[in-house]
Amino acid sequence: MSDYYSMLGVTRGAADKEIRQAYRKLARQYHPDLNPGDKKAESMFKRINEAYEVLSDPDSRKKYDKYGDQWKRADQIKAQYGDVAGSPYSWTYRTGRQGRRAGVDPFSGLGDLLTDFGGFGGRRGRSASSRRIEAAVEVTLEEAYSGAARQVTISSAGSDRRIEVSIPPGVDTGSVVRISPGGGQELLLNITVAPHKRFIRKGADLHTDVAVPLEDAILGGEVEVRAMKGKVSVKVPPESQNGQRIRLAGQGMPKLGSKDTRGDLYVVIRPKMPTNLTGEQRELIRSFRALRAGEEVTSHVNE
Repeated sequence: MSDYYSMLGVTRGAADKEIRQAYRKLARQYHPDLNPGDKKAESMFKRINEAYEVLSDPDSRKKYDKYGDQWKRADQIKAQYGDVAGSPYSWTYRTGRQGRRAGVDPFSGLGDLLTDFGGFGGRRGRSASSRRIEAAVEVTLEEAYSGAARQVTISSAGSDRRIEVSIPPGVDTGSVVRISPGGGQELLLNITVAPHKRFIRKGADLHTDVAVPLEDAILGGEVEVRAMKGKVSVKVPPESQNGQRIRLAGQGMPKLGSKDTRGDLYVVIRPKMPTNLTGEQRELIRSFRALRAGEEVTSHVNE
């Protein structure tokens, strides 16, 4: 997995503002609307979105700094291996392994260590009544928005059983869905939401860049925006600046456990510079520039 800091071109100790500026610069460079048909740019856009999504959130960044590419499992690692008093094991970021704490019996708790995260295999040496089964599940942002179903195969008493599980609306990366499939088992689905090429998610809020013709950014206008529920028309205020945000209340993600409560969608204005100008258009812009220069001169004289 690529290092998120290197991907954005910043150091590990970079301030939030520096990370945000680096992301915006790269997002403009690789945005699909500005690179139509360029698969490499589209892939890079997804990767820098993923990096920014993690590093812009204080809690996710803290986990990433400590656990590296295992940051999504931070809570599980803490629960199973330590960073709590009395645990014989602690997490080592550089090796990605569990190391024994000093002064602790090297064989105490070895049974738990050998089970690791075990996938669908459960924990050996434990009774069926306490067996916990874990599975990693990736969903799209659309599935996280509306909920999804997955087919999961679990093993019990030497036989496989296939069950359908429901993933509720509002899940996010790091969410754990707990299911009781019967037989004294507990199924834990560790959720990862795949990066989206259009939206950046921050909790229940969504952010999306929208290219706006320069004349509309100056004079005001309307632009069509794709929200999760479909296309919506958004009014662009006159003299909108690059990076200016327009809030669409209730157009974000549902909140886990309360699907009728939704976050907001923030439309980020990106004025699009015109190309292939005609001679007449260029002349109009020259006139506009001259008028602006005259206004500045008059303003200085009056001062």
